[in-house]
Amino acid sequence: MSPRILISAATAQPDAALNYENAVRAAGGDFVTRYCPEVDLSFDGLLLTGGGDIEPWRYGQENCGSMPPKPERDRTELALAEAYLAAGKPILGVCRGHQVLNVALGGTLVQDLGDELNLFHRKIEADKVHPIHAREGSLLHTLYGPLFPVNSAHHQAADMPGSGAIITARSESGVAEALELPGKPVLGLQFHPERMTGALARPDTIDGAAIFRWFIAQCAR
Repeated sequence: MSPRILISAATAQPDAALNYENAVRAAGGDFVTRYCPEVDLSFDGLLLTGGGDIEPWRYGQENCGSMPPKPERDRTELALAEAYLAAGKPILGVCRGHQVLNVALGGTLVQDLGDELNLFHRKIEADKVHPIHAREGSLLHTLYGPLFPVNSAHHQAADMPGSGAIITARSESGVAEALELPGKPVLGLQFHPERMTGALARPDTIDGAAIFRWFIAQCAR
């Protein structure tokens, strides 16, 4: 039986998580996609997708550059992350999902990268592409080596890592691009592997399929 993944989508639209669904399916997983899902630990793993900004008060800050939040999504996804972390179940967090993971662990965010860094990280008409450096011994280093190109579509980033988390990849300017919990099947990515694989594979970045294969393998254990 294929591992069952709970995908937390950005909206209630039917195709809100289509790229994630395609990537999970290609890696051998089954899935249920929900918007603002309540905690359900019957799944083998949790995939937190991209989207808007998290309410700054949730990581102890006043608003200084965050976009209007979706409080209900913040509430449900932070509860999901905390429950799956406590249960020791696999989690893959992408973009906003990476930030949700860090906040759930007690970490903080950079609310806006600023004009200069946004030139290299913020999507306008299409994803940006830039290199990142992976820490030796990290999952990304194992999959792709020490230096490789990824896509980018964000204006916020993880700042202080949460309890037990390690930033395992950074951009050329030092922006956090990945976090891991050593010894646990948890990975947060600031970039979008679901937009770099399958029909969306591109010649100027890595193939994100290896990340989804790793995630589904963890969920199958």
